[in-house]
Amino acid sequence: MRRAAEVYFAFDELGTTWAREIAAGFTTFLTMAYIIFVNPSILADAGMPAAAVMTATCLSAGFTSILMGAVARYPVAMAPGMGLNAYFTYGVVKGMGVSWQVALGAVFLSGALFLVLTALGVRRWIVESIPRPLYAAVAAGIGLFIALIGMKNAGIVVASPATALTLGNLRTPAVALAAVTLLVTAALLVRSVRAAILIGVVGAVIGANVFGLAQGGGAAVAAPLWMQLDIAGALRLGLVEIVFAFLFVDLFDNLGTLLAVAQRAKLIGADGSIPRINRILAADSVATMAGSLLGTSTVVSYIESAAGVAAGGRSGVVAIVTGLLFFASIFVTPLVGAIPAAATAPALILVGVLMMSHAAAIDWDDLSHAIPAFLTMAAIPYTFSIANGLSLGFIAYAVLKVLTGRGREVSWFVYVLSAVLLARFCYLGSG
Repeated sequence: MRRAAEVYFAFDELGTTWAREIAAGFTTFLTMAYIIFVNPSILADAGMPAAAVMTATCLSAGFTSILMGAVARYPVAMAPGMGLNAYFTYGVVKGMGVSWQVALGAVFLSGALFLVLTALGVRRWIVESIPRPLYAAVAAGIGLFIALIGMKNAGIVVASPATALTLGNLRTPAVALAAVTLLVTAALLVRSVRAAILIGVVGAVIGANVFGLAQGGGAAVAAPLWMQLDIAGALRLGLVEIVFAFLFVDLFDNLGTLLAVAQRAKLIGADGSIPRINRILAADSVATMAGSLLGTSTVVSYIESAAGVAAGGRSGVVAIVTGLLFFASIFVTPLVGAIPAAATAPALILVGVLMMSHAAAIDWDDLSHAIPAFLTMAAIPYTFSIANGLSLGFIAYAVLKVLTGRGREVSWFVYVLSAVLLARFCYLGSG
């Protein structure tokens, strides 16, 4: 049985082991466990019971991560997406006066539409049409994005009305913990300790609890909001704009995450193809539908999966282990609550360092590649959106090729998609 599993997950081909995959699964879980508490706090503002949403968050993350790992065999974990949960609450429910049940119905419809587009091959065309320079740019840009999130979570950078961001108070205990963890983990990485990131996170969690920096006490277990969505209501209201918004952001955030993680794990073929792409996209579609049925906003692939890859993970076992830990978290939420952001922030910063290496694959001497790649890399952290960065890169790439007389180097689908993305930006800027 064990050998059969190793063959199925291609352990020999990927050069990995059970110990490495399990350690990577723990690493991924520790870096994204915050969603168990953050997601309910955001959706509670939409009128949804926080305890039920917490259970739905654990169940949806557990089920969909295992689905991705078992079916697509990629080390990509899934959970309700940050950004989309905020749009769900503040843009749809509060901003448009739509009930959360109807909003969940719109999420389900976006997932169903995703599944249809996957079956028709449209989503695969989009993936395969992404220009090669943008593959590396997305990975590097997300590295900057992850590092920014890590620095923000650690308190190393904070918001500033004058300069947008500025240096935080380095004398606070939480920042000191993050700084020490960052340096120790970095030293372990330099010494090629394979489980360096996991050791760093676990050590920081222990330190946080010893010095009283952790906040335990998760909410009591409650039944999820199973089948509380109102699909008929979403159809009656004709929520085309909302469904499109969920669909578009989910599509490009997932594509960006997939490209970054696959690039980091060296799972992209020599011709730029991504093996088992249809399985990945189908699992993503089902994940969104499953999340809405359980009572949470759109489920997406998590860029924190890159932390597990950086820890040595290569196969779907990483995602399966992460999913099992999410299931277990339903019953140990006080323990999960003891993981402070400052403990996992250094892992995110160092993953950002590792992902920046992909920028070396960009031909910086060819400005028709370098400029779109830079715009992609810069816009992802600056706009706090993978979708915006990839969209700007797409448009710039197509326009520059046309203006420099090299338009035939670009497929027709890139032009069509660039026009759609440009129309989206015009619409977003019209408010």
